[in-house]
Amino acid sequence: MAEQRLIEQFNLRSRLRFNIDKGQIWLDEDRMLLLHARAMGALRKELFDSLGPRRAQGLLLRMGFMSGQQDADLASKLYGVADNYDVFRIGPELHAFEGLVKAEITQADIDWEAGSFFGEVEWEGSWEAESHMQQFGVGHDTSCWTLVGYASGYVTRFFRRPVVFRETQCICKGDAKCVIVGKPAEAWGDDPYLLHFNPENLDWKMQEMEAELVELRGQLCERQEHGRLVGTSAGFRAAFDLLSKAARSPINVLLLGETGVGKEVFARWLHDNSDRHEQPFIAVNCAAIPHDLIESELFGVQKGAYTGAQQSRPGRFERADGGTLFLDELGELSLAAQVKLLRVLQTGEIERLGDDKTRRVNVRLVAATNVNLQQAIAEGRFRSDLYYRLATYPVTIPPLRDRRSDIPLLVLSMLEKYAPRYHKTLEGLTDRAMQALMSYDWPGNIRELENLVERGVLLAPSGGRIEVDHLFAGGAPERVSDGAEVDRQGGVGDVVSADRDRLCETLLNEGFDLEAHEARLLNLAVQRSGGNLTHAARLLGITRRQLAYRLKQFEGEGRQPVR
Repeated sequence: MAEQRLIEQFNLRSRLRFNIDKGQIWLDEDRMLLLHARAMGALRKELFDSLGPRRAQGLLLRMGFMSGQQDADLASKLYGVADNYDVFRIGPELHAFEGLVKAEITQADIDWEAGSFFGEVEWEGSWEAESHMQQFGVGHDTSCWTLVGYASGYVTRFFRRPVVFRETQCICKGDAKCVIVGKPAEAWGDDPYLLHFNPENLDWKMQEMEAELVELRGQLCERQEHGRLVGTSAGFRAAFDLLSKAARSPINVLLLGETGVGKEVFARWLHDNSDRHEQPFIAVNCAAIPHDLIESELFGVQKGAYTGAQQSRPGRFERADGGTLFLDELGELSLAAQVKLLRVLQTGEIERLGDDKTRRVNVRLVAATNVNLQQAIAEGRFRSDLYYRLATYPVTIPPLRDRRSDIPLLVLSMLEKYAPRYHKTLEGLTDRAMQALMSYDWPGNIRELENLVERGVLLAPSGGRIEVDHLFAGGAPERVSDGAEVDRQGGVGDVVSADRDRLCETLLNEGFDLEAHEARLLNLAVQRSGGNLTHAARLLGITRRQLAYRLKQFEGEGRQPVR
């Protein structure tokens, strides 16, 4: 299967030609266009803005349908009288070859004679989904309309009867991947979705405009409700729903999650949307305060309590009276401080260090940690009674790698924050830069993303876009493949072959000495294998006997490898 796929890709590449002198690109006999995905995304957005979502979706779907039919004709021509299914599955290869999406057929129940069809395809790297998220963010609807139309048109042409695909999962909805399901048009019954395939006039309907206005108002309300919290992925929504339900109650909240996921931002939102929003919000990083000072910082100190305590001062609990106290890195508290914290939670009273007077405080406690508190309890580093007092309402904030669909929205929010600070006007990120962000593993989570975006804003030219090298100091952590390259004859080859060709051309420009370079290559292989000729011969793709013979021949001639 893999070998056959390579053959198919080779045949496709051999039919792609770039005639730059005439300004033409040809795939077999079909003229193609090489367009900026960002420009197509802008056109796509304008269609949504001017026609409305429903009509724009139908137009994009029908455009993709026509493209799919043309590629079906091309596949039939290239592979002639081959098995129907073999020709049919060239569709995903063409999809990937044209830079649209990587498609994998996961289910195909087809009976060509009986006319029955059911197919399921998974997509990865959809240009349309990426473009939609950059323009609109994550929403409640699918987005890959031209790609769905393409699949429908492609299969319809092969099947000789209308086959309709529909997107059932989409990363634009917060799903992990894009998935489409296809079956004959009549199998969809009277589903209104089929109306997208029928051309219609563009007269505006007041009912539709009103419905769209209601939807837009709902989206605006949702954005205002989130405030500084940015995200629409499933993981984010689950955490936010829990948080919002606790906002108006007095319950203490425990925020859990890795370092950098934004626990303090969640805590601030909780305070700002509570009945205490007009009172103080006091944040304490327990890990940043030495153990011998943490008690005085939290509970205050009375004059003369210790050497140097020349005046009394309130602690963070007193300063937060009536409001919210946020204890970050709670797992770093000393056991002594944990005992006093438990007492405050139980009685609502504090005692300053060196004082025998109790003071009542009305404080809502929001704690956060990236420590596994259950494990800390087992190791004797955290009190179980304090844990059960705090863990009444835990909220787990997912790491960024589990909410990748939020990255475009987060980046947009960060650009709005940092571009004015650095007096820059930017057009966003390049497609390659966004792809690098979406594929990165994010050990530092949102904090790391914010640092990279700030660096990108600083380095990018005003009026331009942020590139990969602007974000990552050493370039992208994983090289993004550049795909196929065009050779001097106008054919397209793979990147590895192109790199090798460039290396050979460099050698030829240096006054090339074939035997000297061969001697150097042999010696390098022997050095890398630690003198083991068998391993060295394997590196060179020759036998051990051939390697020994050539080494002996070079030694007899007294030739030295080039340096």
